Amino acid sequence: MNTLSSIPAHDARRPLLAAGAAAMTILSWASAFPFIQIGLHGLTPMQLASARFATAAVLVLGWFAWRRPRLPSGRDALRFVLCAFLGIVLYNALLNTGEQTVAPGAASFIAGTMPIFTALLAFVFLGERFNRWGWLGSLLSMAGIAVIAHGQPGGLALGSGSTLILGAALSTAGFFVLQRRLIPAYGALACTGYTLLAGALLFLPWLPSALGALANAPASVWTAVLMLGIFPAALGYAMWTVTLDYFGAARAANFLYLTPAAATAFSMALTGERPGLATLLGGLLTIAGVVFAALRARA
Repeated sequence: MNTLSSIPAHDARRPLLAAGAAAMTILSWASAFPFIQIGLHGLTPMQLASARFATAAVLVLGWFAWRRPRLPSGRDALRFVLCAFLGIVLYNALLNTGEQTVAPGAASFIAGTMPIFTALLAFVFLGERFNRWGWLGSLLSMAGIAVIAHGQPGGLALGSGSTLILGAALSTAGFFVLQRRLIPAYGALACTGYTLLAGALLFLPWLPSALGALANAPASVWTAVLMLGIFPAALGYAMWTVTLDYFGAARAANFLYLTPAAATAFSMALTGERPGLATLLGGLLTIAGVVFAALRARA
């Protein structure tokens, strides 16, 4: 008898659902880089982040009213606040500020170092393991990111923008590892909701000035805020928790090596950024590395 026939349909579909969630995460988060630059034409970095997550919070509250998930314990509530501080407040503050001087494509490539940070933190704090093939795949993808960034405006040259974006990558890696322990207790979507809501509350001090700036902002800025709130924030974070739950922090992070290539495509369409030969060659290395790591990495 076929082995798959003895597996319940729900379980048999789980790898496909997790792969689909990973793909949606990549596309959603890749779109954030050009939309952030568009939004910065009318808002400051903190105003943009506040408006973005206020939009996401409206969707979260609607989902809470419908699903009524279990409330977190006091200790876990503090963990959700810490997740929000690392993965939403600190990440977006650093990334938005960095994108004032770094082009969207280059920013996505610098932020692409995040999976390496995640793998290292997961190795230290979660006991997750990569074998030598996994690490080789990661290094191959990192080499691809370096090639891409070298050919981009801003690149990896030392400077305030690049340094801030590297800090953003490290902060969100810490968020991924910390959130991993909360998902089994509350479920992927509830974890997303609590984290997004906590992030929106932490950004409240900047919301009044954001609303004032939006009153005089062009339609493109309004569109950017709505797109950032719906897709990279609400949908992207929800799909990421599903991916994280199935693959684990270290292996799931390898899928994010595909984000710079997707971000470059979005930037070409939305901001007119044009990739050079280094971007194309680096993209091939990045995709090869993520496929290699995904297939061979799990110890």
